[in-house]
Amino acid sequence: MIAAEHLPEREWQALAAAHRDRMRIWTAPHRARKARSEPHPVFDFLFTYYSHRPSLLERWHPGPSRVLAGDAARDFLRRDEYIATPDGVRLDLTRLSAKRLSTVRFIRSLLRATADRPARLNCFGLHEWAMVYRLSDDEVRHAGVPLRLGGSGTDDVVESLDIRCSHYDAFRFFTKPATPRNTLSPTRATQRDHEQPGCLHANMDVYKWAYKLYPYVPAELVADCFELAAEIREMDMRASPYDLSDYGYQAIHIETPEGRAEYARRQAAFARRSAPLRKRLIEVCDTLLADAAL
Repeated sequence: MIAAEHLPEREWQALAAAHRDRMRIWTAPHRARKARSEPHPVFDFLFTYYSHRPSLLERWHPGPSRVLAGDAARDFLRRDEYIATPDGVRLDLTRLSAKRLSTVRFIRSLLRATADRPARLNCFGLHEWAMVYRLSDDEVRHAGVPLRLGGSGTDDVVESLDIRCSHYDAFRFFTKPATPRNTLSPTRATQRDHEQPGCLHANMDVYKWAYKLYPYVPAELVADCFELAAEIREMDMRASPYDLSDYGYQAIHIETPEGRAEYARRQAAFARRSAPLRKRLIEVCDTLLADAAL
């Protein structure tokens, strides 16, 4: 069993309350929009494509290296993953199933492969453009949001620039006419061979890999990954073909040299910011696998 940090009841309850308040900044507006049946083209993605429920995002969990003291900690024992010890309540890593450990190994392998590659900064967010290439207005994903350049103008941009999407889960949403225009052909089987740290979607997905290991990743790390994903999503859509001015977003005009330069600068900054989160998540995976091997 790994060395543990012992948290007094008052300390971990304060951490739990702070985490809940931090995440409700995001979950409360989402719930309110959902109650009004009001879609949001930027932030819905964080709760639909990413499937972690808002209630779980708000829920604090200590991660594998903390032991919780006090009577209130016994509430965690209602969940199968926790165990009571003489020192307090903690995650029981011996309950990790073979299937869950396989998931840990996959995530660690993918994150390590991504971290070991240099960042490529020349895709310019064209994946979003390729997803609407040659579609009619009523076929686009965000049908209530107009295209900045109209359908033909959007198609012209796709046809005038090289598409270099390395992320399978973006590439798979390309329209059929756009698919052969990509310089790469990522598949699920080759995901580990293609993902690289300059990709906005690979950096948003650090959040996905964090919540896929719920509750074994500390809630603070999940929150850090979520908040970075939200920032990246905003940039992703600002560089998209959609006109989001009614939502208060200024476009990044990747159809111009100046816009592409701005995109690459911001992309590089997100690559730098995602690197320590990816590293922390790899360390959690290493901890889970090392403890399971004992």
